Amino acid sequence: MQIQPRSPASVASNTEQFLRFHLLPDTTALLSVRQLTEVLYIPIGQIVPIPHTPAWVMGVYNWRGEILWMVDIGHLVGLTPWYQQITGVSNYTAIVLHTRSSSHNSTQVKSQMLGLVVNRVEDMEWCNPDGIQSPPSAPVTPELAPFLRGYWVKSSGEMLAVLDGTAITEAMPKIQ
Repeated sequence: MQIQPRSPASVASNTEQFLRFHLLPDTTALLSVRQLTEVLYIPIGQIVPIPHTPAWVMGVYNWRGEILWMVDIGHLVGLTPWYQQITGVSNYTAIVLHTRSSSHNSTQVKSQMLGLVVNRVEDMEWCNPDGIQSPPSAPVTPELAPFLRGYWVKSSGEMLAVLDGTAITEAMPKIQ
């Protein structure tokens, strides 16, 4: 499923579109659509494990003829690993994250792609990036803190974690 950012006339110009997904059945997060390429449904067994990588690196997947590293994003941020929370499913649900960053002393832009395996994808949310708040005074797990851009509180009072896609890609081990 391709992710196509839309800009309906009813949405204020200062808002940004985010994909809403679940890290666990009861833990929801957001990622900016600007950092996403598509949502994949990958048959179990199609991700090839790679030895000597962190436990949250599930392996690699052949995506459009390219090697796509796959990460259990829930496990990365300190939650229950995917394999311990899901039973009886035949597919992984994954989000293709695409980040671009430039180094301070270079004019080159570095582009990285990464597959994030999630519990499930829900829908899109429009949110004003200025409304993303710092984490509340409640403690945040040390594993989540480096990947947390902040929280967005919906008008209903629901609080959603907003993740930083660039921080996620930078956490990948440097594989030789």
